[in-house]
Amino acid sequence: GKWHMGVNCKTHRDHCHHPLNHGFDYFYGMPFTLVNECQGTDDPELAKSLQDTYWFYTQMIILAVFTLVTGKLANLFPVKWKIIICLAICGLLHFISWFSSYGFTKYWNCILMRNHDITEQPMNLQETTSNMLKEAITFIERTKHRPFLLFVSLLHVHTPLITTEKFQGRSRHGLYGDNVEEMDWMVGKLLDVIDKEDLKNTTFIYFASDHGGFLEAHRGNSQLGGWNGIYKGGKGMGGWEGGIRVPGIVRWPGVLPAGTVIDEPTSLMDIYPTVVQLAGGAVPQDRVVDGHTLLPLLRGTEQHSRHEFLFHYCGVFLHAVRWHQKDSGTVWKAHYATPVFQPEGSGACFRRGICPCFGDGVTHHDPPLLFNLSRDPSEANPLSADTEPLFDTVTRRIRAAVEEHRKTLTPVPQQLSPYNNIWKPWLQPCCGTFPFCWCHEENNKE
Repeated sequence: GKWHMGVNCKTHRDHCHHPLNHGFDYFYGMPFTLVNECQGTDDPELAKSLQDTYWFYTQMIILAVFTLVTGKLANLFPVKWKIIICLAICGLLHFISWFSSYGFTKYWNCILMRNHDITEQPMNLQETTSNMLKEAITFIERTKHRPFLLFVSLLHVHTPLITTEKFQGRSRHGLYGDNVEEMDWMVGKLLDVIDKEDLKNTTFIYFASDHGGFLEAHRGNSQLGGWNGIYKGGKGMGGWEGGIRVPGIVRWPGVLPAGTVIDEPTSLMDIYPTVVQLAGGAVPQDRVVDGHTLLPLLRGTEQHSRHEFLFHYCGVFLHAVRWHQKDSGTVWKAHYATPVFQPEGSGACFRRGICPCFGDGVTHHDPPLLFNLSRDPSEANPLSADTEPLFDTVTRRIRAAVEEHRKTLTPVPQQLSPYNNIWKPWLQPCCGTFPFCWCHEENNKE
């Protein structure tokens, strides 16, 4: 399924970020993310967020190059031609990045890979559902006699909501509902194979989402990104519950009783140590691992989550902290930064398309906005020292936890820097002769 963690570092075939370079033995899926350009029917998605930035930098660099060349030729100031040429190349890259977002995105971003080989460029979205399902089922069938780990990252319930004709119009909740129903059918097909191969009682299955509904995704008056119920905020917001709370459904009939509901704070970071324990391994001891195994909680040998604190980030910026107070069972949430909704009071960043993590798009809070999630899961009523006797005690304890947490962090290069977001032709995966990148696996076989 969708990898979305990058592919190459220095050349178009070094595959430094590829799944096979990070512990997986087999990969089939989309190395990048799913955007509207892949379907070609909706408004451009990447262009909307990046075109203005690319064009601004292009203009600034052109102006700088023009000024330097004029100054050089008029002997107004000394400057090396090498510097001017480098700056001109940088400007050209920004221009190409801006220009390519108009038409080439589908060919260069919307690709499918099997291991290191590109199978479709651009991908055919109408065939993707059956391809993903077929690959997952085949994997189960060929590895059923030994332990296996299968991670299926579905392209469904993500704009542009690719839905095959069979499921279009089936839901009373529009295209989003159709997409959810098709995803549900796909999950059911995978569970059927597990049951058919007699793996039901020996297979641990975990179903979840990576974030809440994408509130800003609209087509006219139609909501395309889901709904977060009573919870405030959504996708791309570092702290609000609507962006954090996701389904967590576990199935393991041979071990776990059906119908059990566990109301304790856990994290998707818990999947890693859980899988390691199931496989009989041990997590690395030379670093702080933020997740905790879920097995004691699921088996009932522990009644409370091992997470006393959960730290909620937007990019590299800490936006909120959740404190699960063990002695009382109360869950507190402190917000240090919150997105500025546009329009005000709308609950989302409709004018920006997605909420930013820093700058003039966020409001900083000192003291933090404090909520008692046990009583106010909608985060509608911020507490203060006047309304909550424990306000100072709780905020001090959370502040101390943040200081301890920051001691465990290791600085890393900024992955979302402007340079890292510039399109680089020498890193572009291409199944043909660049820039003529198109192929289809079935056509190649023929």
